[in-house]
Amino acid sequence: MKVVLCCREEKGESRVEKHPHVTRLKHRALDRALRRLAQDNFRKPSLASTSPKAAIQHVHGRANSQKGIHALFQRANLLNPPKRALDDDHQPAVSSPLNPDFKPSKPQDDAPLARERASRAKKESLKKRESKGGSLASETSGRATPDPRASSSSSAQKHKRRGSVPALMRFKLPPPKSTDFEAPRGPIFIPAHTKKAPDGSEIQFQETTEHVYNKRGFHYTHCIADPAFPASFYYRQTETEPFGPRLNFEDTASHMFLDEGGHHVTTDKGFRMAKANVGIRSGRWYWECKITSGIPKRKQSTPGLHTESANGHVRMGWARREATLDAPVGFDAYSYGIRDAQGQKVFMSRPKDFFPPGQDIQEGDVIGLEINLPSEALHHKVVEGHYNPAVDLADDEVPGIEAPDIFRDRVPIRFKAHLYFEQIEYYSSKELEELMNPSPVISSTGGLGGAGQEPGPTHPYPSLRTLPHSNIKIYKNGELMGTPFKDLLAFLPPASKPIVQVGAREGMDDGMLGYYPAVSVFRGGAAEVNFGPNFWYPPPGYEDDDEVDMIGSDQAPSAKPSKPRAVGERYDEQIVEDIVYDLVDEVDLWILDGGVSGKGAATGVLRNTGGASAPDGGIKELVQDDE
Repeated sequence: MKVVLCCREEKGESRVEKHPHVTRLKHRALDRALRRLAQDNFRKPSLASTSPKAAIQHVHGRANSQKGIHALFQRANLLNPPKRALDDDHQPAVSSPLNPDFKPSKPQDDAPLARERASRAKKESLKKRESKGGSLASETSGRATPDPRASSSSSAQKHKRRGSVPALMRFKLPPPKSTDFEAPRGPIFIPAHTKKAPDGSEIQFQETTEHVYNKRGFHYTHCIADPAFPASFYYRQTETEPFGPRLNFEDTASHMFLDEGGHHVTTDKGFRMAKANVGIRSGRWYWECKITSGIPKRKQSTPGLHTESANGHVRMGWARREATLDAPVGFDAYSYGIRDAQGQKVFMSRPKDFFPPGQDIQEGDVIGLEINLPSEALHHKVVEGHYNPAVDLADDEVPGIEAPDIFRDRVPIRFKAHLYFEQIEYYSSKELEELMNPSPVISSTGGLGGAGQEPGPTHPYPSLRTLPHSNIKIYKNGELMGTPFKDLLAFLPPASKPIVQVGAREGMDDGMLGYYPAVSVFRGGAAEVNFGPNFWYPPPGYEDDDEVDMIGSDQAPSAKPSKPRAVGERYDEQIVEDIVYDLVDEVDLWILDGGVSGKGAATGVLRNTGGASAPDGGIKELVQDDE
């Protein structure tokens, strides 16, 4: 179809129109052709001293006739563009009413396009975002569930997409001292006081000294120098006496008293928390807590007796690594607890009735706590945004041989006569802090805060995503009381993030995230923990013998509910994991140093973060004051 162009002067401007049966050409197309030809003419020697504006006016003079305009557009390749095969992504070269959203696929390099006005982003109202259920999502997304294709902020996932794995941080350290190769010692015990247990036995409580506390944004584990680990500057992780599952002396609040075995705990202050030295990441696990000092036993004839006790109070439950130690279990969104008074369940400092009316947790009672967590494969699906409730109906993932990537950025430090690994602690996220607020809070994105949408496995924020098939069951003296907590919050990165400071890397899992058995005591309250295997009241199915399925190799194993395991068994698994991680770190650092050739450090692979050495050339000395 031929295009008939006619030109007329109107108000001193050149106006180009098509035939009435053809869509009118836009002024921008003409300006584009004129500017292109102006540039070509501007390069001629005759117009070398002419400004671009004068050159454009010169070309405009050639547009006073139909023949001249036809030549202009023919030279600018706008009248008869070269033909090409129509691809799937074919778009016309010029916009039209039938194609208003065209984008030039290959812009001309030699012709500067006219500046286009940026389209203004249309913002939805608050009520509309609430109706969509995605008020917590980003401003560019209206989805109520997280987009699996969305890019994650975690550095680990970015490296996975690039096909590489981030390397360990490297510190320049001085050579170890001869005393660093000696076996580490535990804390020093100073006798504090004794308490009489309900069975009449005496419990000697000790004050622990000469050890660090996990506080002020750092987490500590014991380490030792080992000549078999030269690439790691001879340091690896270790344990101290008393060996075995117990309450962690470093992971307790100050002003708490424990026995030498780490199984009894009390305090003369307000609520304090003590966590175990083993953490649960997946599976079904069980432990027990016995009240040795708390609400005294009362006769059935006095049901109206007030539950306030001169012997203190006790709470027990499960707590994550980020849970604060200077508060009771269930204080924030990082722990789930049970109160001795009225047997209430507590989460985010909100007690709710759980035990039958009139029942308390009294002295001598044994509370069993069972936790059920999904596999780490399903856990990763949830936190990475790949979980689909319609597809992932059951947690039938078979655990594989390959373990998840564990990165432990830590540096050895010295505290008096002890050696510790110091690493940056994980912190309480802003979303979970807003979740504790009972009133809605306007977030920075314009929507409601954490209270605007309930936590769930597909929540827009990873920290507010819950784990399917997860729950906590409570037993009292061997009797199942119920399931007070379901759909526990996820804890693997990016649901957990380290404190923002120098050296912190987001998205890294150090292998110690999980749910820990925790006990809180208040003003004389005392408790004893039992991590198995010899429980006072074993849970149902614990003592059943393992049955062997007589099936062929071509048959899939039958899906059976796993029986509960003693938390004490997790201690041995944790030791094995620490040894494997130490070996992997040693090989990784050895390869970074160049392997056998030893040329890695010379080529800049060795990293120096600085600040790890003391003024005298030794390892940094740590100072902590008792508060």
